[in-house]
Amino acid sequence: MRPGEGWLRPLGPAIAFFALALGLGADAGDTAAEQARRATVVARVGPRTVTAGELEDRLAAVPAFQLATFGGSPAAVKRKFLEQVLVQDLLLAQGAEARHVDQQLTVSQALSRARSDATLRATRAQIPTAAQLSFEDVKRYFEENRSKYEAPERTNVWRILCKTREEAAAVLDGAKKDGTIATFTSLARDHSIDKATFLRGGNLGFVGADGQSNEAGLKVDTAVVKAALEVKDGEIVPHPVAEGDAWAVVWRRGTIPASHRTLSEVEPQIRDALYKQRIEESQKKLLDDLRVAHLKDLNEPLLNGIEISQSEGNVVPRRRPGQVPPITPVKPAASK
Repeated sequence: MRPGEGWLRPLGPAIAFFALALGLGADAGDTAAEQARRATVVARVGPRTVTAGELEDRLAAVPAFQLATFGGSPAAVKRKFLEQVLVQDLLLAQGAEARHVDQQLTVSQALSRARSDATLRATRAQIPTAAQLSFEDVKRYFEENRSKYEAPERTNVWRILCKTREEAAAVLDGAKKDGTIATFTSLARDHSIDKATFLRGGNLGFVGADGQSNEAGLKVDTAVVKAALEVKDGEIVPHPVAEGDAWAVVWRRGTIPASHRTLSEVEPQIRDALYKQRIEESQKKLLDDLRVAHLKDLNEPLLNGIEISQSEGNVVPRRRPGQVPPITPVKPAASK
C-alpha cells in the first residue's frame, strides 16, 4: 500500500486524489511554507480542485458535534467529509453544467438572487454592528432628533360642531343625559357640520395645547383645546364653545402625559436605528454605483410594449396598436 492510501482511495475515474497529511491544529510555521501546504490539491473533480486549505476551512466551520457524525477518528472525519460533502457538491455542480441546468430560467433566476443576496450580505458585513457604533454618534443622533423622544401632554378630544348656539345647547343636553359613546356618536352623525370627523363621533385625536392633532393634517381650534383642559378626563364641557362662526360640544376623553426620555433610555433604540440607516445608505450607494457602471441599453419602447396577463400571471410580449412606436434594436457599443 502506498503512503496515504489508508485514508484516501480513488472514488472513480473522474476524480484523482492526492494523499496529504492534514494537520488542522498544527503550528503554521513558515508563512510561505504554510501557504504552499494549504494550496496543495487534495482532490480534483473535472476542472475543479479541493485544496488542503479549503478542506481545513470547511471543517473548522462545522460544530464539533456534527463533525463527530463523520467518524470516530480525525482521519475518518477528514475522508468522509471530503467525500460526502465537498466532492459530492463538485460532482453535482459538474453534472449540472453538463446538462446546462444554469440555462434554465428558474435556475438562472435563483442563481442571480443568490448572488444578489450574497452581495448584500457582504455589504452589510462591512458596516459596524449596532453595539460597535460610537457613543458620540449615538449622542449626536439623539440631539438632532430630540423631538422623537420628547412629547408634550396631549388630550383626546371629541367634538360635535353645530351651526348655532341653540342647536349646540340641545345637543349638549342630550349628550349629558346619557353620557355614553354610542349617544355622542349618534349625535355627531346627526348634527356635526364637520364632515371630516362626524362619522367617527367627532373624535379629533390627541391634541396638544397648540391644537395640533396626532391625526395627519388635522389642527383643532385652540378655544376647543382650552375648554377641554378646564374639565377632567371623561367630562363633557358644561357649555357650548364658540369655534369661529359655529358652536362646539366638547368631550374630554382622556390624556397622555408628557414624556421626556433620556439618552440612556433610548440608546439601544438609537443604535438600532443608526445601524439600519447605515445599511440602507450603503446598499443604496452600491446600487447607484452599479447602475452607473453596468445598466445600459434600457429599451423603453420594448418595455412599454410588454403586457402582463392578469388572469394567468404570464408575461405576454406584444405591441399595443397605435400606442407603441416601432422598436429599433439596440446596437452594442463599439469596442475600443
